[in-house]
Amino acid sequence: MANPQIQLEPGNYYHIYNRGIDSCNIFRENDNYEHFLALYDKYISPVANTFAWVLMKNHFHLLLQILPPNPEGFKNLQGLRTTEKRINQQFSNLFNAYTKAFNKRYDRTGSLLEHTFRRKQIDSEKYLKQVILYIHNNPVHHGFCEHAREYSWSSYLSCISIKPTKLRRDVVLGWFDNEANFKYWHKQKIKVEEIDEWLEI
Repeated sequence: MANPQIQLEPGNYYHIYNRGIDSCNIFRENDNYEHFLALYDKYISPVANTFAWVLMKNHFHLLLQILPPNPEGFKNLQGLRTTEKRINQQFSNLFNAYTKAFNKRYDRTGSLLEHTFRRKQIDSEKYLKQVILYIHNNPVHHGFCEHAREYSWSSYLSCISIKPTKLRRDVVLGWFDNEANFKYWHKQKIKVEEIDEWLEI
């Protein structure tokens, strides 16, 4: 179940997503996408490895793994709680900073995102691959393009590029065995409705 109350624990993989309040657009211009990614790098890269992402006009999807903290942080239960609080605070900082900048730019007030971000723990390599395909094909499913490579605001192009990236590209390609298989599986039709049901989107 995609549950906003699930704790983000070090070492675990999560599919995280959210959308604009009343399905409003949360990205209007290229600058919006770029600013969100810059804030993501600032707040989330220190606490998580990223394996896939897509930014759509009114929603986003992320696949990440929470990084283990400094071993000193796990000496007692209080250290664990402090770690959990820090991780949640980083996500809160990201969304609050983006909302504040968006509202200022477009002279609006109030919430931008619909609810506390949804998250579902992914506990098998099979589902990691399915979620990656789902995320990269989201623009195809919503009619923005015919293939994932045609959409600029996802991690698909980073996966097949040789440019430096913080995305865990080598790990992602390894899950598909190699780049050729990665591309092959992205050409196949995926059962979006089944994944939606599993994720409870």
